[in-house]
Amino acid sequence: MMEVENQLNSSSSWDGYVDWRGKPASRTKHGGMRATFFVLVVEVMENLAYLANASNLVLYLTQHMHFLPSESANSVTNFMGTAFLLALVGGFLSDAFFTTYYIYLISAVIEFLGLVILTVQAQSGSLQPPKCDQSKPDQMPCQHVDGSKAALLYLGLYLVALGVGGIKGSLPAHGAEQLDGTTPHGRKQRSTFFNYFVFSLACGALIAVTLVVWIEDNMGWQWGFGISTLAILLSIPVFLCGSSCYRNKIPLGSPLTTICKVLVASALNSCTISRSSNNSIASIAIISSPSQFTEKTKPPSSLDSPSPSESLALLNRALEIEYPPTLKCTVQQVEEVKVVIKILPIFACTIVLNCCLAQLSTFSVQQAATMDTSIGTLKVPPSSLPVFPVVFMIVLAPLYDHVIVPYARRLTKSETGISHLQRIGVGLVLSVVAMAVAASVEIKRKRVASESAGSIDSGEPLPVTFLWIGFQYLFLGSADLFTLAGLMEFFFTEAPLSMRSLATSLSFASLAIGYYLSTVIVSLVNGVTGGPKHKAWLSGSSLNEFELERFYWLMCALSAFNFVHYVFWAKKYKYRSAT
Repeated sequence: MMEVENQLNSSSSWDGYVDWRGKPASRTKHGGMRATFFVLVVEVMENLAYLANASNLVLYLTQHMHFLPSESANSVTNFMGTAFLLALVGGFLSDAFFTTYYIYLISAVIEFLGLVILTVQAQSGSLQPPKCDQSKPDQMPCQHVDGSKAALLYLGLYLVALGVGGIKGSLPAHGAEQLDGTTPHGRKQRSTFFNYFVFSLACGALIAVTLVVWIEDNMGWQWGFGISTLAILLSIPVFLCGSSCYRNKIPLGSPLTTICKVLVASALNSCTISRSSNNSIASIAIISSPSQFTEKTKPPSSLDSPSPSESLALLNRALEIEYPPTLKCTVQQVEEVKVVIKILPIFACTIVLNCCLAQLSTFSVQQAATMDTSIGTLKVPPSSLPVFPVVFMIVLAPLYDHVIVPYARRLTKSETGISHLQRIGVGLVLSVVAMAVAASVEIKRKRVASESAGSIDSGEPLPVTFLWIGFQYLFLGSADLFTLAGLMEFFFTEAPLSMRSLATSLSFASLAIGYYLSTVIVSLVNGVTGGPKHKAWLSGSSLNEFELERFYWLMCALSAFNFVHYVFWAKKYKYRSAT
Protein backbone atom coordinates (compact mmCIF):
# COMPACT_ATOMS: atom_id res chain seq x y z
CA MET A 1 0.00 0.00 0.00
CA MET A 2 2.79 2.36 0.95
CA GLU A 3 4.58 1.55 -2.32
CA VAL A 4 1.51 2.45 -4.38
CA GLU A 5 1.05 5.71 -2.49
CA ASN A 6 4.67 6.67 -3.06
CA GLN A 7 4.34 5.98 -6.78
CA LEU A 8 1.24 8.11 -7.02
CA ASN A 9 2.90 10.94 -5.10
CA SER A 10 6.02 10.74 -7.27
CA SER A 11 4.10 10.73 -10.53
CA SER A 12 2.02 13.74 -9.49
CA SER A 13 5.21 15.76 -9.05
CA TRP A 14 5.66 15.53 -12.83
CA ASP A 15 2.47 17.58 -13.45
CA GLY A 16 3.21 20.86 -15.19
CA TYR A 17 6.32 19.52 -16.94
CA VAL A 18 6.75 18.64 -20.58
CA ASP A 19 9.47 17.18 -22.74
CA TRP A 20 11.26 19.16 -25.45
CA ARG A 21 8.42 18.44 -27.91
CA GLY A 22 5.77 19.82 -25.56
CA LYS A 23 4.33 16.44 -24.55
CA PRO A 24 3.68 15.61 -20.86
CA ALA A 25 6.86 14.45 -19.13
CA SER A 26 7.11 10.89 -17.87
CA ARG A 27 8.83 9.90 -14.65
CA THR A 28 10.35 6.80 -16.26
CA LYS A 29 11.83 8.72 -19.19
CA HIS A 30 12.57 12.25 -18.01
CA GLY A 31 14.53 13.97 -15.27
CA GLY A 32 16.98 12.47 -12.79
CA MET A 33 20.75 12.78 -12.35
CA ARG A 34 21.33 11.45 -15.87
CA ALA A 35 19.72 14.62 -17.25
CA THR A 36 21.79 16.88 -14.97
CA PHE A 37 25.02 15.32 -16.30
CA PHE A 38 24.51 17.09 -19.65
CA VAL A 39 23.83 20.38 -17.85
CA LEU A 40 27.05 20.13 -15.83
CA VAL A 41 29.19 19.35 -18.89
CA VAL A 42 27.61 22.26 -20.75
CA GLU A 43 28.37 24.61 -17.84
CA VAL A 44 32.08 23.69 -17.98
CA MET A 45 32.17 24.62 -21.68
CA GLU A 46 30.08 27.78 -21.29
CA ASN A 47 32.10 29.15 -18.37
CA LEU A 48 35.32 28.35 -20.24
CA ALA A 49 34.07 30.41 -23.19
CA TYR A 50 33.08 33.35 -20.99
CA LEU A 51 35.98 33.55 -18.53
CA ALA A 52 38.70 32.86 -21.11
CA ASN A 53 38.01 36.36 -22.41
CA ALA A 54 36.76 38.18 -19.30
CA SER A 55 39.81 37.24 -17.19
CA ASN A 56 42.30 38.66 -19.71
CA LEU A 57 40.17 41.23 -21.53
CA VAL A 58 41.93 44.21 -19.91
CA LEU A 59 45.13 43.37 -21.81
CA TYR A 60 43.32 42.99 -25.13
CA LEU A 61 41.60 46.37 -24.81
CA THR A 62 44.84 48.06 -23.73
CA GLN A 63 47.30 46.49 -26.16
CA HIS A 64 45.17 46.02 -29.27
CA MET A 65 42.34 48.56 -28.96
CA HIS A 66 44.59 51.17 -27.26
CA PHE A 67 42.31 51.92 -24.33
CA LEU A 68 43.83 53.76 -21.38
CA PRO A 69 44.33 51.41 -18.38
CA SER A 70 41.48 53.06 -16.45
CA GLU A 71 39.20 52.87 -19.49
CA SER A 72 39.93 49.20 -20.09
CA ALA A 73 39.36 48.36 -16.41
CA ASN A 74 36.00 50.17 -16.42
CA SER A 75 35.00 48.54 -19.71
CA VAL A 76 35.72 45.06 -18.34
CA THR A 77 33.85 45.80 -15.10
CA ASN A 78 30.86 47.05 -17.08
CA PHE A 79 30.98 44.02 -19.37
CA MET A 80 31.11 41.49 -16.53
CA GLY A 81 28.54 43.32 -14.43
CA THR A 82 26.14 43.60 -17.34
CA ALA A 83 26.51 39.89 -18.15
CA PHE A 84 25.58 38.87 -14.61
CA LEU A 85 22.75 41.39 -14.32
CA LEU A 86 21.26 40.10 -17.57
CA ALA A 87 20.83 36.75 -15.80
CA LEU A 88 17.66 38.34 -14.40
CA VAL A 89 16.37 38.72 -17.96
CA GLY A 90 17.14 35.08 -18.75
CA GLY A 91 15.42 33.94 -15.57
CA PHE A 92 12.37 36.12 -16.23
CA LEU A 93 11.91 34.89 -19.79
CA SER A 94 12.33 31.26 -18.67
CA ASP A 95 9.54 31.64 -16.12
CA ALA A 96 7.21 33.83 -18.13
CA PHE A 97 7.25 32.90 -21.82
CA PHE A 98 9.74 30.17 -22.72
CA THR A 99 11.17 27.12 -21.01
CA THR A 100 14.71 27.04 -19.62
CA TYR A 101 15.47 24.60 -22.46
CA TYR A 102 14.79 27.12 -25.22
CA ILE A 103 16.28 30.09 -23.34
CA TYR A 104 19.57 28.22 -23.07
CA LEU A 105 19.62 27.40 -26.79
CA ILE A 106 18.75 30.97 -27.83
CA SER A 107 21.33 32.44 -25.42
CA ALA A 108 24.07 30.06 -26.57
CA VAL A 109 23.49 31.10 -30.20
CA ILE A 110 23.64 34.79 -29.20
CA GLU A 111 26.91 34.28 -27.31
CA PHE A 112 28.30 32.32 -30.26
CA LEU A 113 27.51 35.21 -32.65
CA GLY A 114 29.22 37.69 -30.32
CA LEU A 115 32.34 35.53 -30.10
CA VAL A 116 32.42 35.14 -33.90
CA ILE A 117 32.44 38.94 -34.23
CA LEU A 118 35.27 39.28 -31.68
CA THR A 119 37.27 36.49 -33.37
CA VAL A 120 36.96 38.10 -36.81
CA GLN A 121 38.00 41.49 -35.44
CA ALA A 122 41.01 40.01 -33.60
CA GLN A 123 42.08 38.20 -36.79
CA SER A 124 41.71 41.15 -39.17
CA GLY A 125 44.11 44.05 -38.77
CA SER A 126 41.83 46.30 -40.83
CA LEU A 127 39.14 46.04 -38.12
CA GLN A 128 41.56 47.24 -35.41
CA PRO A 129 43.24 50.62 -34.86
CA PRO A 130 46.74 50.99 -36.38
CA LYS A 131 49.44 49.13 -34.49
CA CYS A 132 51.84 51.17 -32.37
CA ASP A 133 54.40 50.74 -29.61
CA GLN A 134 53.04 52.32 -26.44
CA SER A 135 56.39 51.88 -24.67
CA LYS A 136 58.09 54.47 -26.91
CA PRO A 137 57.05 57.99 -25.86
CA ASP A 138 58.74 59.63 -28.86
CA GLN A 139 56.25 58.05 -31.26
CA MET A 140 52.83 59.42 -32.19
CA PRO A 141 50.14 58.67 -29.57
CA CYS A 142 48.36 55.39 -30.18
CA GLN A 143 45.00 55.78 -31.91
CA HIS A 144 42.11 54.74 -29.71
CA VAL A 145 39.60 52.41 -31.40
CA ASP A 146 36.68 54.46 -32.68
CA GLY A 147 33.89 54.66 -35.25
CA SER A 148 32.69 51.46 -36.85
CA LYS A 149 35.58 49.49 -35.32
CA ALA A 150 34.51 50.48 -31.82
CA ALA A 151 30.90 49.70 -32.70
CA LEU A 152 31.95 46.22 -33.86
CA LEU A 153 33.92 45.66 -30.63
CA TYR A 154 31.02 46.67 -28.38
CA LEU A 155 28.52 44.73 -30.48
CA GLY A 156 30.58 41.56 -30.02
CA LEU A 157 31.15 42.14 -26.29
CA TYR A 158 27.54 42.86 -25.43
CA LEU A 159 26.16 40.05 -27.56
CA VAL A 160 28.41 37.81 -25.45
CA ALA A 161 27.12 39.51 -22.28
CA LEU A 162 23.51 39.00 -23.39
CA GLY A 163 24.17 35.33 -24.14
CA VAL A 164 25.99 34.76 -20.86
CA GLY A 165 23.16 36.42 -18.95
CA GLY A 166 20.55 34.21 -20.60
CA ILE A 167 22.56 31.07 -19.84
CA LYS A 168 23.25 31.99 -16.20
CA GLY A 169 19.56 32.77 -15.77
CA SER A 170 18.30 29.49 -17.22
CA LEU A 171 20.88 26.70 -16.92
CA PRO A 172 21.03 26.29 -13.09
CA ALA A 173 17.24 26.20 -12.85
CA HIS A 174 17.04 23.81 -15.83
CA GLY A 175 19.34 21.36 -14.07
CA ALA A 176 17.53 21.61 -10.74
CA GLU A 177 14.15 21.08 -12.44
CA GLN A 178 15.25 17.60 -13.49
CA LEU A 179 15.19 16.42 -9.87
CA ASP A 180 12.06 15.59 -7.87
CA GLY A 181 11.83 18.01 -4.96
CA THR A 182 8.89 16.13 -3.40
CA THR A 183 10.99 13.24 -2.05
CA PRO A 184 13.93 13.25 0.40
CA HIS A 185 16.08 11.41 -2.16
CA GLY A 186 15.25 13.98 -4.84
CA ARG A 187 16.04 16.89 -2.54
CA LYS A 188 19.41 15.35 -1.66
CA GLN A 189 20.14 14.95 -5.36
CA ARG A 190 19.20 18.58 -5.94
CA SER A 191 21.65 19.69 -3.24
CA THR A 192 24.34 17.57 -4.92
CA PHE A 193 23.52 19.14 -8.27
CA PHE A 194 24.07 22.68 -7.00
CA ASN A 195 27.39 21.66 -5.40
CA TYR A 196 28.57 20.18 -8.68
CA PHE A 197 27.25 23.12 -10.66
CA VAL A 198 29.73 25.31 -8.76
CA PHE A 199 32.34 22.57 -9.33
CA SER A 200 31.63 22.80 -13.09
CA LEU A 201 31.95 26.59 -12.98
CA ALA A 202 35.37 26.16 -11.38
CA CYS A 203 36.51 23.52 -13.89
CA GLY A 204 35.65 25.79 -16.81
CA ALA A 205 37.39 28.69 -15.10
CA LEU A 206 40.54 26.62 -14.47
CA ILE A 207 40.92 25.79 -18.17
CA ALA A 208 40.14 29.40 -19.09
CA VAL A 209 42.67 31.13 -16.82
CA THR A 210 45.49 28.69 -17.57
CA LEU A 211 45.45 27.13 -21.03
CA VAL A 212 43.35 29.66 -22.96
CA VAL A 213 44.98 32.71 -21.34
CA TRP A 214 48.42 31.27 -22.19
CA ILE A 215 47.32 30.79 -25.81
CA GLU A 216 46.02 34.38 -25.98
CA ASP A 217 49.30 35.75 -24.63
CA ASN A 218 51.62 33.60 -26.74
CA MET A 219 49.74 32.72 -29.95
CA GLY A 220 47.39 35.64 -30.42
CA TRP A 221 43.94 36.74 -29.37
CA GLN A 222 42.29 35.33 -32.46
CA TRP A 223 43.17 31.86 -31.13
CA GLY A 224 41.78 32.65 -27.70
CA PHE A 225 38.51 33.98 -29.09
CA GLY A 226 38.44 31.06 -31.53
CA ILE A 227 38.68 28.48 -28.71
CA SER A 228 35.88 30.25 -26.83
CA THR A 229 33.76 30.27 -29.98
CA LEU A 230 34.35 26.55 -30.51
CA ALA A 231 33.56 25.77 -26.87
CA ILE A 232 30.18 27.51 -26.89
CA LEU A 233 29.36 26.03 -30.29
CA LEU A 234 30.10 22.48 -29.10
CA SER A 235 28.05 23.06 -25.95
CA ILE A 236 24.88 23.27 -28.06
CA PRO A 237 24.97 19.67 -29.44
CA VAL A 238 26.08 18.42 -25.99
CA PHE A 239 23.03 20.09 -24.48
CA LEU A 240 20.77 18.73 -27.23
CA CYS A 241 22.04 15.20 -26.56
CA GLY A 242 20.12 15.30 -23.29
CA SER A 243 16.84 16.41 -24.89
CA SER A 244 15.20 13.02 -24.55
CA CYS A 245 15.96 13.06 -20.79
CA TYR A 246 14.88 16.60 -19.91
CA ARG A 247 11.65 17.64 -18.29
CA ASN A 248 10.78 21.31 -18.76
CA LYS A 249 8.51 23.41 -16.57
CA ILE A 250 5.60 24.97 -18.47
CA PRO A 251 5.87 28.80 -18.30
CA LEU A 252 3.20 30.20 -15.99
CA GLY A 253 3.16 33.84 -17.15
CA SER A 254 5.06 36.90 -16.00
CA PRO A 255 5.95 36.75 -12.30
CA LEU A 256 6.49 40.52 -12.36
CA THR A 257 2.83 40.99 -13.32
CA THR A 258 1.76 39.08 -10.22
CA ILE A 259 4.15 41.04 -7.98
CA CYS A 260 3.04 44.40 -9.36
CA LYS A 261 -0.66 43.48 -9.17
CA VAL A 262 -0.47 42.50 -5.50
CA LEU A 263 1.58 45.55 -4.53
CA VAL A 264 -0.68 47.97 -6.42
CA ALA A 265 -3.87 46.35 -5.14
CA SER A 266 -2.72 46.41 -1.51
CA ALA A 267 -1.52 50.02 -1.80
CA LEU A 268 -4.71 51.13 -3.56
CA ASN A 269 -6.92 49.43 -1.01
CA SER A 270 -4.93 50.89 1.89
CA CYS A 271 -5.45 54.40 0.49
CA THR A 272 -9.10 54.19 -0.52
CA ILE A 273 -10.77 51.85 1.99
CA SER A 274 -11.06 52.76 5.66
CA ARG A 275 -12.27 49.84 7.72
CA SER A 276 -11.67 48.48 11.13
CA SER A 277 -9.32 45.53 11.28
CA ASN A 278 -12.10 43.18 12.38
CA ASN A 279 -14.39 44.14 9.52
CA SER A 280 -11.50 43.96 7.14
CA ILE A 281 -10.77 40.36 8.02
CA ALA A 282 -14.43 39.41 7.96
CA SER A 283 -15.00 40.90 4.52
CA ILE A 284 -12.12 39.16 2.75
CA ALA A 285 -13.47 37.36 -0.26
CA ILE A 286 -11.27 34.35 -0.69
CA ILE A 287 -10.68 33.71 -4.36
CA SER A 288 -9.16 30.28 -4.38
CA SER A 289 -7.59 29.34 -7.67
CA PRO A 290 -4.37 27.47 -6.90
CA SER A 291 -2.05 27.00 -9.83
CA GLN A 292 -2.62 23.89 -11.87
CA PHE A 293 1.09 23.26 -11.88
CA THR A 294 2.14 23.02 -8.23
CA GLU A 295 4.19 20.25 -6.72
CA LYS A 296 1.18 18.59 -5.08
CA THR A 297 3.01 16.33 -2.71
CA LYS A 298 4.99 19.04 -0.96
CA PRO A 299 4.49 19.40 2.78
CA PRO A 300 1.75 22.02 3.46
CA SER A 301 3.00 25.57 3.13
CA SER A 302 1.53 29.04 3.21
CA LEU A 303 1.13 28.95 -0.58
CA ASP A 304 -1.38 26.10 -0.30
CA SER A 305 -3.35 27.60 2.61
CA PRO A 306 -6.99 28.66 2.01
CA SER A 307 -6.46 31.82 4.07
CA PRO A 308 -3.66 34.40 4.06
CA SER A 309 -0.83 34.19 6.58
CA GLU A 310 -0.36 36.84 9.24
CA SER A 311 3.14 37.83 8.11
CA LEU A 312 3.36 41.01 6.02
CA ALA A 313 -0.33 41.48 6.79
CA LEU A 314 -0.47 44.74 4.86
CA LEU A 315 -0.37 42.75 1.61
CA ASN A 316 -3.55 40.92 2.67
CA ARG A 317 -5.42 44.09 1.77
CA ALA A 318 -4.92 43.11 -1.86
CA LEU A 319 -7.58 40.41 -1.28
CA GLU A 320 -10.23 42.99 -0.43
CA ILE A 321 -10.16 44.93 -3.66
CA GLU A 322 -13.15 44.49 -5.97
CA TYR A 323 -12.57 47.13 -8.61
CA PRO A 324 -11.00 47.23 -11.13
CA PRO A 325 -11.39 43.48 -11.78
CA THR A 326 -7.87 43.23 -13.22
CA LEU A 327 -6.47 43.89 -9.74
CA LYS A 328 -8.34 41.06 -8.03
CA CYS A 329 -5.80 38.80 -6.33
CA THR A 330 -5.92 35.24 -5.06
CA VAL A 331 -4.54 34.10 -1.71
CA GLN A 332 -1.85 32.16 -3.56
CA GLN A 333 -0.70 35.25 -5.46
CA VAL A 334 -0.45 37.26 -2.23
CA GLU A 335 1.51 34.50 -0.50
CA GLU A 336 3.90 34.18 -3.46
CA VAL A 337 4.70 37.89 -3.31
CA LYS A 338 5.30 37.57 0.44
CA VAL A 339 7.86 34.83 -0.23
CA VAL A 340 9.67 37.03 -2.75
CA ILE A 341 9.81 39.96 -0.30
CA LYS A 342 11.12 37.69 2.47
CA ILE A 343 14.04 36.36 0.43
CA LEU A 344 15.21 39.81 -0.70
CA PRO A 345 17.03 40.65 2.59
CA ILE A 346 18.96 37.37 2.29
CA PHE A 347 19.91 38.37 -1.25
CA ALA A 348 21.02 41.84 -0.10
CA CYS A 349 23.27 40.38 2.63
CA THR A 350 25.41 38.53 0.06
CA ILE A 351 26.40 41.68 -1.86
CA VAL A 352 29.17 42.69 0.57
CA LEU A 353 30.72 39.21 0.21
CA ASN A 354 30.91 39.77 -3.54
CA CYS A 355 32.58 43.14 -2.91
CA CYS A 356 35.29 41.19 -1.09
CA LEU A 357 35.55 38.72 -3.97
CA ALA A 358 36.18 41.64 -6.33
CA GLN A 359 39.46 42.30 -4.50
CA LEU A 360 40.85 38.97 -5.75
CA SER A 361 41.13 40.31 -9.29
CA THR A 362 42.45 43.77 -8.33
CA PHE A 363 44.49 44.54 -5.22
CA SER A 364 45.43 40.93 -4.45
CA VAL A 365 47.02 40.55 -7.89
CA GLN A 366 48.88 43.85 -7.43
CA GLN A 367 50.13 42.69 -4.02
CA ALA A 368 51.49 39.48 -5.54
CA ALA A 369 53.23 41.46 -8.31
CA THR A 370 55.48 43.12 -5.68
CA MET A 371 56.43 39.78 -4.06
CA ASP A 372 58.62 36.84 -5.02
CA THR A 373 56.47 34.83 -7.45
CA SER A 374 58.91 31.94 -7.85
CA ILE A 375 58.07 28.36 -6.92
CA GLY A 376 61.41 26.60 -7.26
CA THR A 377 62.56 27.34 -10.80
CA LEU A 378 59.04 28.19 -11.97
CA LYS A 379 58.12 31.87 -12.29
CA VAL A 380 54.35 32.32 -11.81
CA PRO A 381 52.77 35.39 -13.47
CA PRO A 382 50.61 37.36 -11.01
CA SER A 383 47.72 37.29 -13.50
CA SER A 384 47.51 33.52 -12.92
CA LEU A 385 46.61 33.98 -9.24
CA PRO A 386 42.87 33.40 -9.91
CA VAL A 387 43.90 29.75 -10.25
CA PHE A 388 44.12 29.57 -6.44
CA PRO A 389 40.41 30.06 -5.58
CA VAL A 390 39.41 27.97 -8.59
CA VAL A 391 41.53 25.03 -7.44
CA PHE A 392 40.23 25.39 -3.89
CA MET A 393 36.65 25.24 -5.15
CA ILE A 394 37.37 22.18 -7.30
CA VAL A 395 38.79 20.38 -4.25
CA LEU A 396 36.22 21.59 -1.73
CA ALA A 397 33.00 20.98 -3.72
CA PRO A 398 33.27 17.13 -3.78
CA LEU A 399 34.71 17.15 -0.25
CA TYR A 400 31.72 19.14 1.00
CA ASP A 401 29.16 16.94 -0.75
CA HIS A 402 30.68 13.53 0.06
CA VAL A 403 32.27 14.13 3.48
CA ILE A 404 30.98 17.22 5.28
CA VAL A 405 27.29 16.92 4.42
CA PRO A 406 26.94 13.17 5.25
CA TYR A 407 28.69 13.77 8.57
CA ALA A 408 26.44 16.76 9.30
CA ARG A 409 23.36 14.66 8.49
CA ARG A 410 24.41 12.00 10.97
CA LEU A 411 25.23 14.63 13.58
CA THR A 412 22.05 16.71 13.24
CA LYS A 413 19.67 13.89 12.22
CA SER A 414 18.27 16.26 9.57
CA GLU A 415 17.77 15.75 5.86
CA THR A 416 20.07 18.55 4.72
CA GLY A 417 22.67 18.31 7.49
CA ILE A 418 23.45 21.99 7.00
CA SER A 419 20.48 24.20 6.12
CA HIS A 420 20.66 26.64 3.21
CA LEU A 421 20.81 29.67 5.50
CA GLN A 422 23.48 28.07 7.70
CA ARG A 423 25.57 27.36 4.62
CA ILE A 424 25.28 30.96 3.41
CA GLY A 425 26.16 32.13 6.93
CA VAL A 426 29.35 30.02 6.92
CA GLY A 427 30.34 31.71 3.66
CA LEU A 428 29.80 35.16 5.17
CA VAL A 429 31.90 34.27 8.24
CA LEU A 430 34.70 33.05 5.97
CA SER A 431 34.63 36.39 4.13
CA VAL A 432 35.24 38.19 7.46
CA VAL A 433 38.21 35.88 8.16
CA ALA A 434 39.51 36.38 4.60
CA MET A 435 39.60 40.17 4.94
CA ALA A 436 41.34 39.93 8.33
CA VAL A 437 43.94 37.58 6.81
CA ALA A 438 44.37 39.92 3.82
CA ALA A 439 45.03 42.87 6.13
CA SER A 440 47.55 40.84 8.18
CA VAL A 441 49.40 39.67 5.05
CA GLU A 442 49.59 43.26 3.77
CA ILE A 443 51.08 44.41 7.10
CA LYS A 444 53.70 41.66 6.80
CA ARG A 445 54.41 42.57 3.16
CA LYS A 446 54.98 46.24 3.97
CA ARG A 447 57.14 45.37 6.98
CA VAL A 448 59.37 43.23 4.75
CA ALA A 449 59.50 46.05 2.20
CA SER A 450 60.59 48.52 4.86
CA GLU A 451 63.21 46.21 6.38
CA SER A 452 64.70 44.98 3.11
CA ALA A 453 64.93 48.25 1.23
CA GLY A 454 64.97 50.76 4.03
CA SER A 455 61.99 52.34 2.37
CA ILE A 456 58.61 51.07 1.22
CA ASP A 457 59.13 52.96 -2.04
CA SER A 458 61.43 50.29 -3.45
CA GLY A 459 60.14 48.80 -6.70
CA GLU A 460 62.21 45.60 -6.45
CA PRO A 461 60.48 42.24 -5.80
CA LEU A 462 60.30 41.69 -2.06
CA PRO A 463 62.01 38.71 -0.39
CA VAL A 464 58.70 37.24 0.68
CA THR A 465 56.81 34.55 -1.20
CA PHE A 466 53.55 35.40 -2.91
CA LEU A 467 52.10 32.18 -1.45
CA TRP A 468 51.12 34.25 1.60
CA ILE A 469 48.43 35.74 -0.67
CA GLY A 470 47.11 32.21 -1.13
CA PHE A 471 45.57 32.29 2.36
CA GLN A 472 43.09 35.04 1.47
CA TYR A 473 42.31 33.17 -1.76
CA LEU A 474 41.68 30.01 0.26
CA PHE A 475 39.18 31.68 2.57
CA LEU A 476 37.43 33.71 -0.14
CA GLY A 477 37.27 30.72 -2.50
CA SER A 478 35.70 28.66 0.30
CA ALA A 479 33.29 31.50 1.08
CA ASP A 480 32.25 31.65 -2.56
CA LEU A 481 31.62 27.89 -2.67
CA PHE A 482 29.46 27.89 0.47
CA THR A 483 27.52 31.01 -0.45
CA LEU A 484 26.95 30.61 -4.19
CA ALA A 485 25.77 26.99 -4.08
CA GLY A 486 23.74 27.63 -0.92
CA LEU A 487 22.17 30.76 -2.36
CA MET A 488 21.15 29.11 -5.64
CA GLU A 489 19.60 26.16 -3.83
CA PHE A 490 17.87 28.44 -1.30
CA PHE A 491 16.32 30.64 -3.98
CA PHE A 492 15.26 27.70 -6.14
CA THR A 493 13.71 25.82 -3.22
CA GLU A 494 11.96 28.72 -1.52
CA ALA A 495 10.72 30.63 -4.55
CA PRO A 496 7.21 29.95 -5.90
CA LEU A 497 7.14 27.48 -8.78
CA SER A 498 6.28 30.29 -11.21
CA MET A 499 9.39 32.32 -10.25
CA ARG A 500 12.16 29.75 -9.75
CA SER A 501 14.41 30.71 -12.66
CA LEU A 502 14.13 34.42 -11.86
CA ALA A 503 14.85 33.80 -8.17
CA THR A 504 17.85 31.56 -8.90
CA SER A 505 19.32 34.24 -11.18
CA LEU A 506 19.44 36.60 -8.17
CA SER A 507 22.62 34.72 -7.18
CA PHE A 508 24.42 36.14 -10.22
CA ALA A 509 22.79 39.57 -9.84
CA SER A 510 24.33 39.73 -6.35
CA LEU A 511 27.72 39.08 -7.96
CA ALA A 512 27.22 41.94 -10.42
CA ILE A 513 26.06 44.41 -7.78
CA GLY A 514 28.99 43.40 -5.56
CA TYR A 515 31.50 44.22 -8.31
CA TYR A 516 29.83 47.56 -9.02
CA LEU A 517 29.68 48.40 -5.31
CA SER A 518 33.37 47.58 -4.90
CA THR A 519 34.23 50.37 -7.34
CA VAL A 520 31.95 52.76 -5.45
CA ILE A 521 33.52 51.85 -2.08
CA VAL A 522 37.06 52.44 -3.41
CA SER A 523 36.02 55.88 -4.70
CA LEU A 524 34.29 56.74 -1.41
CA VAL A 525 37.32 55.64 0.65
CA ASN A 526 39.65 57.82 -1.42
CA GLY A 527 37.22 60.72 -1.25
CA VAL A 528 36.86 60.53 2.54
CA THR A 529 40.49 59.78 3.46
CA GLY A 530 42.12 62.11 0.95
CA GLY A 531 42.80 65.76 1.68
CA PRO A 532 45.26 68.62 1.22
CA LYS A 533 47.42 67.45 4.14
CA HIS A 534 47.25 63.67 3.73
CA LYS A 535 47.06 61.10 0.99
CA ALA A 536 44.03 59.00 0.27
CA TRP A 537 44.39 55.40 1.43
CA LEU A 538 44.34 53.95 -2.07
CA SER A 539 46.48 56.41 -3.99
CA GLY A 540 50.16 56.68 -4.83
CA SER A 541 52.66 55.81 -7.53
CA SER A 542 53.07 52.26 -6.22
CA LEU A 543 51.15 49.81 -4.06
CA ASN A 544 53.73 50.29 -1.27
CA GLU A 545 52.42 53.84 -0.82
CA PHE A 546 48.85 52.63 -0.33
CA GLU A 547 47.26 52.14 3.08
CA LEU A 548 45.82 48.90 1.75
CA GLU A 549 45.81 47.18 5.13
CA ARG A 550 43.43 49.87 6.43
CA PHE A 551 41.13 49.29 3.48
CA TYR A 552 41.14 45.56 4.17
CA TRP A 553 40.33 46.17 7.85
CA LEU A 554 37.46 48.39 6.70
CA MET A 555 36.16 45.60 4.48
CA CYS A 556 36.57 43.18 7.39
CA ALA A 557 34.45 45.46 9.60
CA LEU A 558 31.82 45.87 6.88
CA SER A 559 31.71 42.10 6.40
CA ALA A 560 31.31 41.55 10.15
CA PHE A 561 28.49 44.09 10.34
CA ASN A 562 26.93 42.47 7.27
CA PHE A 563 27.05 39.07 8.98
CA VAL A 564 25.25 40.44 12.06
CA HIS A 565 22.67 41.95 9.70
CA TYR A 566 22.33 38.58 7.96
CA VAL A 567 21.83 36.71 11.24
CA PHE A 568 18.95 39.05 12.10
CA TRP A 569 17.11 38.24 8.86
CA ALA A 570 18.04 34.56 8.83
CA LYS A 571 16.59 34.06 12.32
CA LYS A 572 13.35 35.73 11.27
CA TYR A 573 13.05 33.68 8.10
CA LYS A 574 10.67 30.70 8.16
CA TYR A 575 11.16 28.07 5.47
CA ARG A 576 7.96 27.72 3.48
CA SER A 577 8.38 23.98 2.98
CA ALA A 578 10.62 21.10 3.93
CA THR A 579 13.71 20.96 1.73
